[in-house]
Amino acid sequence: MEDKKDIRALTKDQLRDFFVAQGEKAFRGNQVYEWLWTKGAHSFEAMTNIAKETRALLEIHFVINHIQVDQMQRSADGTVKNAVRLHDGLVVESVLIPTQTRTTACVSSQVGCSLDCNFCATAQLKRMRNLQPDEIYDQVLAIDRESRLYFNHPLSNIVFMGMGEPLMNYPNVMKAIEKITSSEGLGMSPKRITVSTSGIPKMIKKMADDAVKFKLAVSLHSAIESTRNTIMPFTTNFPLTDLRESLEYWYKKTKSKVTYEYVVWKGINDNREAIEALVKFCKYVPCKVNLIEYNPIDDGVFQQATEEAIQAYITALEKNDIVVKVRRSRGKDIDAACGQLANKS
Repeated sequence: MEDKKDIRALTKDQLRDFFVAQGEKAFRGNQVYEWLWTKGAHSFEAMTNIAKETRALLEIHFVINHIQVDQMQRSADGTVKNAVRLHDGLVVESVLIPTQTRTTACVSSQVGCSLDCNFCATAQLKRMRNLQPDEIYDQVLAIDRESRLYFNHPLSNIVFMGMGEPLMNYPNVMKAIEKITSSEGLGMSPKRITVSTSGIPKMIKKMADDAVKFKLAVSLHSAIESTRNTIMPFTTNFPLTDLRESLEYWYKKTKSKVTYEYVVWKGINDNREAIEALVKFCKYVPCKVNLIEYNPIDDGVFQQATEEAIQAYITALEKNDIVVKVRRSRGKDIDAACGQLANKS
């Protein structure tokens, strides 16, 4: 028999149509849909309010290509990292980051990455494929369960900052977010979701046109063209002028502030010129800046800047009324921190 279709690729209406075509009642489609998305069932066997014959029928026609948490590591600071095995044997990683008041899921959107940022371990893996909407959704569901188990409350935030460039897998990321925010899925507010991109102007404009309700973060790391191109070689195709224009367009359409993710490295962007360029870039659209602590990935070229250099950024940004936060790394001891996801397991 040919490969069975993953049942989660079907819409609710398609499920209802399937049951009608099989001589069953349409509402069975609603029941199965709820099992798949709201309850996160991993097998037809688990669908206990559905007759055995109906489950056998589903077994004949479909599969559920669910993920498996292959290995879970817990950091000394409470961070949890999941090595997630996909149905075809490939592995991605996702992270649960707890604070006093909330838990955040950092999820992957690709196996490997389409881009070539020199400071990032994930970028050293070639992109093997895009994740399907259900594979993204499953990562969130797994972390939500861990959040309830270990921290006694549901997942509160999601960031698309794991492996991959989300905007290079746009349709699947959008479908996953649709399910995550749907009352028939996890019912999470889109305001609690942030999609982080390395800055692909055309796709930022598309998001604005699609009137998305989630937040946008941009990995900037330098507002000087030549420096940015050295750190992130692919950006030679996406100059800062294009990025700026797309962000102005984004703000005009969505009225949603942009967050700039920014790592300060010793000898690369820890100087006065780099600071002034960032301050200037921040004035184009309402924004805030997250200064991110760097986690070396073994090659020695990129080293965390001094506290003085970080402080110089903070002083300059605050003086210009730009909101700035320093994000200390979490989960470094298990390679779960920013830029460290590389499937070492």
